[in-house]
Amino acid sequence: MVSSAIAQPADDFGKYRVVYKGEKGPGVGKNIVFVATDHEYRSEESLPQLAKMLAKHYGFDCTVVFALDEDDNILPGGSNLRGLELLENADLMVLFTRFSDFPDEEMQHFDNYLKRGGPIVALRTSTHAFNIKNHPNWQHYDFRYDGPKKEWKNGFGKYVLGETWVTHYGTNHKQSSRLSIEPSQKNNPIMRGVKDMWVQSGAYTADPTEGSVILAKDQPLNGMTPASPADATKSPVPVAWTRTYQLEGGKPGRAFTTTHGASEDILNEGFRRMLVNASLWAMGMENKIKGDNEVSLVGPYKPTTFNFSGYKAKVKPDMLAGYDSLIMPGKVVEK
Repeated sequence: MVSSAIAQPADDFGKYRVVYKGEKGPGVGKNIVFVATDHEYRSEESLPQLAKMLAKHYGFDCTVVFALDEDDNILPGGSNLRGLELLENADLMVLFTRFSDFPDEEMQHFDNYLKRGGPIVALRTSTHAFNIKNHPNWQHYDFRYDGPKKEWKNGFGKYVLGETWVTHYGTNHKQSSRLSIEPSQKNNPIMRGVKDMWVQSGAYTADPTEGSVILAKDQPLNGMTPASPADATKSPVPVAWTRTYQLEGGKPGRAFTTTHGASEDILNEGFRRMLVNASLWAMGMENKIKGDNEVSLVGPYKPTTFNFSGYKAKVKPDMLAGYDSLIMPGKVVEK
């Protein structure tokens, strides 16, 4: 199929996004919005690749929204992210943010989505998605929240996803992770066809809220290869789970969370399959999940190793348009 990215919208926020238009598959007519801005794990790379996969292989219309700098280039970890009114018509939100402090109107769109019970697939630092400094109306979303809204203690991550930021479990960048399916969940639709999951990002400490269904656990390894030995000092911890969330006065919604998702993590086929399956599950499309569904990468994907010190700079969202675009163009520069 020829690349099918559609023209940017005419509104002022078109520069913040790239769109991949699906043409064939079970997702035709459905919209997925990806929200990408973190400081370290290169969500600006992993989410466009996942969006390409869900558009080309499954037919979804996929829109990735980024934070931008003053020159309208993608700024990983920035909070100048606009255009979340797209969530009004979204069938799924895929979230990968860290310590964000979005403008009031963007947070309102986000809040509206949650109140209608919109499904969520959340990756890595989304457990600590918000660090609210400038917008007090949304203080309860902050990952450290401990205010009068008692149900929001520890913010969006804990209340909606089931866990907030706790700590690294092992040494990030030196210990990779082997993921294993919980025996009781081997027949869960999200795990159909999933095997041999290994990722390069390190484990997080996680103890999801009661009522969460733990799908897989994370074993830290003493090394950065799949053959690295397990760290015998660390028992496996939850790494992927589902739950039903519901804001006060809102409708219930499905949420899937994994504490991985870095740029190089999705090079692993088993991990990619889990993300694709989770996306279908979140939208209530379990009957479309097959163990041999297509989960191949789309277009040239040359991920930047996750780090805090540098990223591919001077990249505008429209440079990622089309299935044949390189992820990621540009040159690594220090922040």
